[in-house]
Amino acid sequence: MKEYKVIQPKLGFKNRIQKYEDLLNQYAREGWEVKHIGQNSPLIIFERDKNR
Repeated sequence: MKEYKVIQPKLGFKNRIQKYEDLLNQYAREGWEVKHIGQNSPLIIFERDKNR
């Protein structure tokens, strides 16, 4: 079974790319995989196995 997480990151203006990378790496360490990054909205959808 899968579980999903939807986030809307608040990155600010300074070091935006680095903050985005850090956010993605943080969720990856927790076992989340990116399934979708919104093009017109700042939503990121993550997926992982629920029984991990």
